Parts: sequence; C-alpha cells; structure tokens
Amino acid sequence: MRPIRKIASLLALAFSFFVISSALSQPPTAALSIAGQPVSLSFYSAGPQAIRIILLPTANPAAAAQLAASPAIVFPPFAIPAVQFTSLDHPQSFQLAGLHVSIINSPLRIAVTTAGGKSVQTLDFDSATGAVTFPLGSGPLLGLGEGGPQSPDASTTSAGQSFTRRGQTYPMRTSQDTYDKPHFGGRLPIPWLLGSGWAIFLHDPLGSFDLRGPEASFTPAATDPLPIDIFIVSAPQPAQALEAYARITGFPSMPPLWALGYQQSHRTVDNWQALYNIAQTFRQKDLPCDVLIYLGTGFAPSGWNTGPRSFQFNPVVFPDPPKNIAQLHDLHFHVVLHVVGPPKHLAGSVHDAPNPADPDSVATYWSLHAPVERLGVDGWWPDEGENLSRASRLARIRMYWQGPQLIRPNLRPFTLNRTGFSGMQRIGGWLWSGDTNSTWQTLADQIPVGLNASLSGIPYWGTDIGGFFSTPQLSGELYARWFEFAAFTPLFRSHGRPSATRYPWSWNSGAIGNPELSPNVPGTAPPSLSEMHNPAVEPICRKYLDLRYRLMPYLYAAAWQTHLTGLPIMRALWLYYSSDPEATARTDEYLWGRDLLIAPVTQKAASTRILYLPSGLWYDFWTSRPIRGGRDHTRHVDLATIPIYTRAGAIIPSGPVKQYTSEEVPGPLTLTIYPGANGHILLYDDDGITFNFRQGQYTTVSVDWNDHARRLTLTLEHGSQTWNELTRTIRIREATGGPTHQITLGPKPQTIQF
Repeated sequence: MRPIRKIASLLALAFSFFVISSALSQPPTAALSIAGQPVSLSFYSAGPQAIRIILLPTANPAAAAQLAASPAIVFPPFAIPAVQFTSLDHPQSFQLAGLHVSIINSPLRIAVTTAGGKSVQTLDFDSATGAVTFPLGSGPLLGLGEGGPQSPDASTTSAGQSFTRRGQTYPMRTSQDTYDKPHFGGRLPIPWLLGSGWAIFLHDPLGSFDLRGPEASFTPAATDPLPIDIFIVSAPQPAQALEAYARITGFPSMPPLWALGYQQSHRTVDNWQALYNIAQTFRQKDLPCDVLIYLGTGFAPSGWNTGPRSFQFNPVVFPDPPKNIAQLHDLHFHVVLHVVGPPKHLAGSVHDAPNPADPDSVATYWSLHAPVERLGVDGWWPDEGENLSRASRLARIRMYWQGPQLIRPNLRPFTLNRTGFSGMQRIGGWLWSGDTNSTWQTLADQIPVGLNASLSGIPYWGTDIGGFFSTPQLSGELYARWFEFAAFTPLFRSHGRPSATRYPWSWNSGAIGNPELSPNVPGTAPPSLSEMHNPAVEPICRKYLDLRYRLMPYLYAAAWQTHLTGLPIMRALWLYYSSDPEATARTDEYLWGRDLLIAPVTQKAASTRILYLPSGLWYDFWTSRPIRGGRDHTRHVDLATIPIYTRAGAIIPSGPVKQYTSEEVPGPLTLTIYPGANGHILLYDDDGITFNFRQGQYTTVSVDWNDHARRLTLTLEHGSQTWNELTRTIRIREATGGPTHQITLGPKPQTIQF
C-alpha cells in the first residue's frame, strides 16, 4: 500500500507542477487578481467530499503564514497544494476529494459539483473588493454561531421563529450589545453556514453575510480582503457536514462527567457559613448537584474574591481557602470560579516563561491563576471577552485548557465561556448565552439559539435558568418551565438575579433577598413577593434533577459520540429529517441525542402543548403509549410535565438516581427497548475524570435490537475492564411491558430473546 500511495503522491505533485507551469506561461492578461493584487489560487482536499480554496497575494509571503498559524483550524495548508493557479486564460476543471471543480476567470468563478454532476456550490468573486456571492438554494439556512436576528428588519420575528438565517443580514460582530439581547442573549458569530446538501466555512477574512436574496453575499470587513480561505463541503446528509467541520476545526473534547451534572451558580454570598449552608442543603434535601459556581466581587456585592481581576479570596466568604475548598470537596462538589478582565491582546502559551513586563502574555496571565488552581479549584468561568480578537479569545480558552493540566496533568479541565470562536470545542470550551431577561419570550427564543450554536460546532451550550435579569414575569412557573428545558441542554445551570430566587427550594422560601437590580437595564424588577410561596416548584426541580441523573448513561454515551463525530447532543430535527419540511420548520422542539424528542413548554399557564412528531412510530416517554408520527400532536401538560417522546427502535439506558455523578449507589443499569423498528446504541463508560481513555482505558458496548426477530444483542466492543455503570447488573425490558431479563456484562456477545 505504501508504494502505491507514494506513486499517487508523485503523480499529484507532477500534475500540480504541470498546472502551475502552464498557468505561469499564460499571457499576463489572464493573471488572477483580487483587490488589485496578483494572487495564487490553491485547492486542497479537506477530507471526503470537502475542499479548501485559498487565495493568497503573491507579493505577501506572510499571508500564508497567517493562515498556517490560525488557532481556529487543525487543517493546515499542505506544502504543495493539490492544484494551483496564478493565471487562467481558459476554463479549467479537475477532480478533488470526490468532487468536480470547474474554474473560469474574469471574473473568477469556482463551481463545485458532485461526481454525478449535482451542484454543490458556486462561488463568484468580485475582483475589486474580494466579496463572494453564492446561491442559497431552498430550505433552511443554519449555523452562523450563537445568537438571534441581528437587525429589526429581519424577516423573522422574536416569537421563536429565529431558527433559519435566511432573509437576514449578519454583521458577524461578537458582542453582548446585540439586537434584542434581552431575548436572544449575546452574539458569537461562527462563519459556518449550512444549507440543503452543502456547507461553507469562510475561515478568512472577517466579514458580513447578507442572506436576504436568492444569493448570499459575503463582504470582507477590511479594504484588503486577502488572504481568502474558504472550505466547501458536500453533505447529502446534514450529519456529514458537522463531521467535516470537526475535521477542519477539531473534534470536541471529552468533558468531565461531573460537568454534565447540575451546576448551581451563586451571585452574592454573605459569608462562609451561608455558602456552606447552601451546599449542605443540597445534600440534606437529596437534590442532585455536582458543581458550585461563585461569582466575583464587583459583579456581586460579595463574591469569591476581593474585586474585579483579583485572584485573592474574599476573607469573609472564604476565610480559609484550602480548608473551605476541601470542605466542599468532602461534600462531593466541584468548585468553579468566575474571572473577568482578560488582557486585550492575550497571546502565547502557558508553556512560555512568564514575563511581568508583558501583561498580554498567556503565561503571565496564567501565573495569576495558578496559585488558586493549586488549592483544588476544579474549573473556571471566564466572563466577558467580547473585545478580544478571535485569536485572543481562543488563546484565553486554550489557557484554561492547558493551564490546569500543568498542575493536574491527567484531569479533564472545565471552562464556561461567554465568547469564543471556531475551534473552542476541541479545547474544552463550553458556552452560555449571556445575560438574558427573565421572560417567557426569552425562554422560547433560547431553543433556536441553542440549536444554531450546536449546529455551529459548539456542542456544550446552555442558558441561565430563569433568565439573568429579573423582570415582573419572573415567577415560580417560569422558573420551573426553564428548569425543565435546561435539564435537556448540555449545560444544566441556574444563575441570575436575584440570587435568592435561583435555588430549587427558593420559590417557597417567602423571601426575595437582595433584588440586585441593574439600573442600566430597562424593565428589570424583582418578582412579586407572592410568588415566593409556591410549594410546587421544588418537587418539579427534584423530578428533573433525578431524571437528568437517571439518564446520565444515555447522556454520556451521546457525549462520546460527540467526541468521535462532531454531532452535538442537542440536535435540530433537521439533522435527521431534512427532507420533511414540517420537521425542519420546528424551532421549538429538538432531539436530545438520537432518540429522545424534547418539546419544552414556553407559554404561561399552558395546559396543552402542540408538537410535531416526524414520520414513524413514537412513544410517550412518561406513559409508554405508542403514537404514529408524520403529524401534529396535542399533549396535555401540567406544570410538572413537558412532552418527551422516544422513537421506535430506541434503546435507552438509565441508572439509579445519584446525588452526584461519581456517587456509588446500588441498583441495576436498565436498558429500555422501544419496539417497532431496529435499533442500536453504543454504550460508553470510563473513569469520568481523566484522560486515560486516550490510552484505551474505556469500555464500549454495542447494543442492537432486531425488531423482527425480537432479539437484543450486547457485544463488548472495546475494553477488558468495565467502569462505573457497566459493572452493574443490566436489566433489560420493553417499554410496552412483558418479561424483564437480567445479565452481567461479559467478554462474549450475549443475546436476549423476547
């Protein structure tokens, strides 16, 4: 095989030289140019059915180094492109990465088709400005990062209809001061756009998108648009596009298991005893929780530190930091701290030598964190950062990925960010939607915001439960509905103002506490005091906390799939039902993993919820009642219920309720089969905290259901050692009833006949 590959490489090299020499020998009038500069046009394979197109100014060799140094991608330019031109006096065409590419000059047009001749994309370049236009086709346009419509003239409204990007303009500015921030939150633009059968990633330059017509227009932000770096992906199935994006920008890192548990944020904490009492209350009430997050002083009157940008502990809140952190660890909580004010031009690596004379050095900035990290802090919450460049935002996230590993090399870090860029997923970057308002409309709009973030290569996303800024709409009912939704987002975190309203038990406390209103935010107000006497909320929070932890084997298996394929956990129906216009139009429901359909309730005083079930057989998760899809369905709901449906063929693993993810509790691992179609799931387990899985220390079990034969087969695919959940007795049942089987996992395949 190696000699064949070598010959193929030599042939490609020879062809490349032939094309280059032919191009160079053509008349000067055929020279390629953009913005008055001679350019080289290079093509590279970017994996199956994906190509990379680079336009470099021939008079500026540093431009190539600029692309090669980009922290956003892991797909660097090769020393020798597959095909390259500097001039073009007649049309050219060639095959690359399973695609057919055609080029003409004056003006420059690049057309990409499948091997069968079906159009993938056609790029037209404005030779004067470097602007690029391309057809949008039909169907939804998705991705472009986190955030909603960017202008009031958008063709869609803020009534939960903000899923498709079609009909809008996108300036692609990272900001918390965006159009309709109270509903949509902050804006984190990612220049990755998905259409029907295609996707495009405009890595460079920075610019804006106009998607209001049948063609998209991308306008570079700078007068000098070079270099231009574009990836084109052919994706008959949407999942193929997401895997291609992961190959380009990096596959998502495997999170620590505890980060998938419930996370409780704190704003103002009066003193250590008050802080410790909250931690004890979770354990005394048997309310599952893994993470306690503490805001910094300045953003709250009394936070973990002495003030903004301070790394000194507040002596009132943490009088003895090593002992206090150890006490929280003894209760099996992980501690995450809030930080603000990063250096504006942050650059470099934690592996550099710290230089106090260079405040923009990553190594210098990390040296301020390191003493706190050594005390046992488990994660960081870097707030703000919108004023940083793309490179500095990624340098910051990378610092929180690599810095902790200098101190605890084998533990997976955790960082929760308000901003970032392409590539943040491979260096542990989680994202939340920023400072939204506590309204029913905000709750509805967070669903499409989360779906587009997930389709933009950011799989670990979430929103402040209840919304951040309190409004008169904040109530026990709104909080309960938001809690139900967040139980099915990767980040399951409660945070906001007032602090005393953001605990599962808050809504029957009879007190609001410090209202923590912001004078700069119109419409903020504390909830009505009468709302603080609602005994129904805490049991609802308990129900969904217990459910999140019971379904942790399902969620962790989905996280492993995300790590391997780039597929998000929170999945738009479009991913699997792109040919169904009813499914693709739904912005208020989604898939959790492959098999659970979630339909959050976002209307006040709702007694019913209308949702769409795609074609096929589905089961009501709560009752196991079968329902035929392909139509709308009305589900009666009470405050404690959101509609959840399981598709036929699903095999849903669940375990016993835990108070924290690493708790050792008795009880079986249950596999529930939903008959009516063949099914498959790959169970995954490891130690949950280290990188030992990289050395093969993990277990995967393939579970397959043959519906016609009514037979389930479990096959140990990897690992001679089982971990955590897979050491349990495995109980196997059908959702529709009947006998229950029990097995213990062994090295040989096991078959259970129903």
